Amino acid sequence: MKEACGVVGIVAPGRAVSHLIFDALVALQHRGQESAGIASWDHESITVFKDNGLVASVFNEQSLHSLRGDVAIGHTRYSTSGSANWTAAQPVYREAGRVGFALSHNGNLTNTDALAARAGILPGMLVSDSDVVAQLIALSIDTGRTLVEGIAEVLPTVEGAYSLVFLGDGVVHGIRDPHGFRPLCLGRLGTADAPEGWVLASESPALDVIGASFVRELQPGELVTITETTVTSRQLLEPSSGKEKLCIFEFVYFARPDAYLMGHQVHSARRRMGERLAQQAHVEADLVMGVPDSGVPAAEGFAAVSGIPFGYGLVKNRYIGRTFIAPDQISRSKGVRRKLNPLRENIEGRRLVVVDDSIVRGTTTQALVAMLRDSGATEVHLRISSPPFSWPCFYGIDTPTRAELLAANSTVEEMRAFIGADSLEFISMENLRDAIGLDGECCDACLTGNYPAPVPVSFSRTQSRA
Repeated sequence: MKEACGVVGIVAPGRAVSHLIFDALVALQHRGQESAGIASWDHESITVFKDNGLVASVFNEQSLHSLRGDVAIGHTRYSTSGSANWTAAQPVYREAGRVGFALSHNGNLTNTDALAARAGILPGMLVSDSDVVAQLIALSIDTGRTLVEGIAEVLPTVEGAYSLVFLGDGVVHGIRDPHGFRPLCLGRLGTADAPEGWVLASESPALDVIGASFVRELQPGELVTITETTVTSRQLLEPSSGKEKLCIFEFVYFARPDAYLMGHQVHSARRRMGERLAQQAHVEADLVMGVPDSGVPAAEGFAAVSGIPFGYGLVKNRYIGRTFIAPDQISRSKGVRRKLNPLRENIEGRRLVVVDDSIVRGTTTQALVAMLRDSGATEVHLRISSPPFSWPCFYGIDTPTRAELLAANSTVEEMRAFIGADSLEFISMENLRDAIGLDGECCDACLTGNYPAPVPVSFSRTQSRA
């Protein structure tokens, strides 16, 4: 799975905001590793700098210095819609109104084709769904509307998932879709009595790294507007029926363990997932180990409840890209060995419980099990801290078609045999929700097939994504 993108916006009068945006984007690097960008406002015009690559490779002191001003937004990206080339990097900029505007988008839209037709974008010319939204808002502004009025006109026609931050004439706006699929929070620089600026970010660790304090998460459909002197809130879009539908995989995999989502710390939730797994699927073994990074807290929880010692069996090379980007199985298998190296002395001659967050195609897990056996493991028992991933996501995660999802086409026993494990158990949906502390919230469409918002018309519950 490719993660959702990371977005950030800052208004901090008198400060060099581009450097703050840079630090915040580094904290959100796990949410996107294909491209990064910053758009800044210097009280006269908007400057955009973006490129393919990691945040630290895109920006240097010279480029950050060129992004003058105390108001800016930023973006780090994985391509869930559109191409992965430079033209799809964000923030997206449009010359509309007095100074134009820029936007950064986390999520994925499900009615992009219809929106593109409205925007006059010809088939084959579409860059990304974010570009379509920018074009529609620009067209609205060109009729005499303000940026906020353009946002208010366009977003009610948009379907799917989005957390958006906008940069206009010295003002930053942030909004979540009516379902709240993707996270967005508000932070404050300075103190409550003497605020020195305000921040919008996908996750709370982006606030921590720049010295901002967490204020709250934005509500679904809520528009927050930040100027140099004020922060205001408006319920621009009516929330969807029921409770917030934040993606459940934010807790399982995507978000940093030090993030807080819906009032819950992610690390604690992942540890409880392991505890529930141990209660649900006990096995006799000598060592519990987690697959770095998101599997480690769950492994700690599994060990604590099962009484089996916890230990490290894998060392992660943090300078290797994600293995799922590789184009074929041979490349993915080599990618596993480049990314993870076994600790043979901890593995050899032992029965292992290996805790991981998910199985998508199964090919990476298959290579992992083979590597552990090659290192001398006598048994490999897989415990997965999410239920079987059986349905593609259309709300901001770039997952394979249903035909490529192992759980969509195999029983658990068939999956176990394909992967080569001695046993395989997935956490139940009930236990997952209990571990997170949910009461009817979160989108779990990838696990249940129950999509809370429209999906592309070419997709049905029995066919692959078009």
